[in-house]
Amino acid sequence: MEIDGMLQTLINHGGSDLHLTVGRPPVMRLHGKLVDMAIPPLDPDSALELLKAITPEKCMREYEEVGSTDYAFAFKDGNRFRVSAFRQRGMAQMALRIVPSELMTFDQIGLPAQVRALLELTRGLILVTGPTGSGKTTTLATMIDYINENFDRHIITAEDPVEYYHSHKKSVITQREVGDDVPTFEEALRRALRQDPDVILLGEMRDLETIQAAVTAAETGHLVFGTLHTTGATRTMDRIIDAFPADQQAQIRAQLAVSVIAVVSQVLLPRQDKEGRVAAFEIMFMTPAIENHVRKNETFKIHSAIQVSKKLGMVLLDDQLYDHFQAGRISVQEMMNHAQNPKELEERLSDLGDAEGKAW
Repeated sequence: MEIDGMLQTLINHGGSDLHLTVGRPPVMRLHGKLVDMAIPPLDPDSALELLKAITPEKCMREYEEVGSTDYAFAFKDGNRFRVSAFRQRGMAQMALRIVPSELMTFDQIGLPAQVRALLELTRGLILVTGPTGSGKTTTLATMIDYINENFDRHIITAEDPVEYYHSHKKSVITQREVGDDVPTFEEALRRALRQDPDVILLGEMRDLETIQAAVTAAETGHLVFGTLHTTGATRTMDRIIDAFPADQQAQIRAQLAVSVIAVVSQVLLPRQDKEGRVAAFEIMFMTPAIENHVRKNETFKIHSAIQVSKKLGMVLLDDQLYDHFQAGRISVQEMMNHAQNPKELEERLSDLGDAEGKAW
């Protein structure tokens, strides 16, 4: 029941996560589904021993004092894991997520060339959003690697924890881990502005102060990447605006209109045609029309603006979901579970069913 054997089994099966909890065998997430390992259920003592086997002393102290801790660690053969260790009902539990050792290409992720062109810009805010486990970190790592390979920039990242390690290529890479190298995202960003940055990546825009600092950094001549746990461009803009007090919302709308250059929102779905998962994206570029909607507090019109701007490379999440469904890559249930506007998709399904003599 050694942790190394469990992690190697997860890697061998192409899994993404390992859950260790008392009263159940170790559980792998394979292509989005939970699968028990052929190991007896864990008892409280064995769960705690597994936690101690891989948890650094500093993080172990944090676990004992506050009941949880997060960190990343290197496994053999270049594999790394992000770990969340915590107490539940007084017993130890862990969730371990593998960080792929190789960076993916834009084609492998499924991002269009129009997004790649954004990375040549020298200022502005690019938001990569989506729920936990949707692949945001992988997408950002691919973007950073593209800049690193093609441009001479000073890239500063603030992450919690650092997952993908980047080596210096054409750019200079500075990766700071929140909680270890720097106490908070806000502090990391404040210091970064004094470190001659060209590109800044914030692993998470958690609070009003960090959001405001990121917007200001984008306005003042830096290319800034940030993440939020939102789905869709409209909800992302609303989430940022709503983080501010009512008397400051007009100002932040004006700032967002000129600082945001794109929102890339994504979800990761289990495939039905073969093993694995497939990403679906919503992509919004800031156009004069969308800029006007943001300024005038008409974010509900962003959906229509994306819909009529397909020739610019924009795409709605629901359109991508529908395309994946029609191609047989995902089930109708997965499509509906992740839809932004389920009623609209139901109507399209109804029309499709009528045309093909089917009922979905």
